[in-house]
Amino acid sequence: MRCPYCRHADSRVVDSREADDGQLIRRRRACPECGKRFTTVEEAVLAVVKRSGVTEPFSRTKIMSGVRKACQGRPVDEDAIALLAQRVEESVRAKGAAEVPSHEVGLTILTPLRELDQVAYLRFASVYKSFDSLAEFEREIAELRAARDETAAEDDEPDPPGGPARDAGGRHTVAHRTTGRPPRITEPTGRS
Repeated sequence: MRCPYCRHADSRVVDSREADDGQLIRRRRACPECGKRFTTVEEAVLAVVKRSGVTEPFSRTKIMSGVRKACQGRPVDEDAIALLAQRVEESVRAKGAAEVPSHEVGLTILTPLRELDQVAYLRFASVYKSFDSLAEFEREIAELRAARDETAAEDDEPDPPGGPARDAGGRHTVAHRTTGRPPRITEPTGRS
């Protein structure tokens, strides 16, 4: 690494630390020529190739912006959007490619967005899957309903044949029947 002060062609690493959850490495360096110290930051760059062929750095902020638009008017908080963007970035980086097509990034957003909010998912999917007709919306809605019904069927399965249900600690769980009436609450009168 060239010294920014004297332009000497070499420098020595004095200290290294991870930053930004391991995404960056900060290195403190010393120049053997002039003796001055300086800091460098190393980051593994992930590039996104747009449809036009232009390449730009991957941006978690852009993902959050797109998801935020799809979630407009929906009961989705900012923390959930940030977590979704983090999951997408981890998935894209896990593929190990230095460059990823923007369309692939959009498709990677779909699965966690589907879990987060189905209406926002449909809005986003209509763009990234290039819906051209009502039939495509209807097919996607049918798939969402089928997945919901499958999940509901799994939740309604009876107790296993080995006996009643147990919680994580191995204790028996008991279902309480409700009568439909609100519980009676008695308040202390303050008299002894």
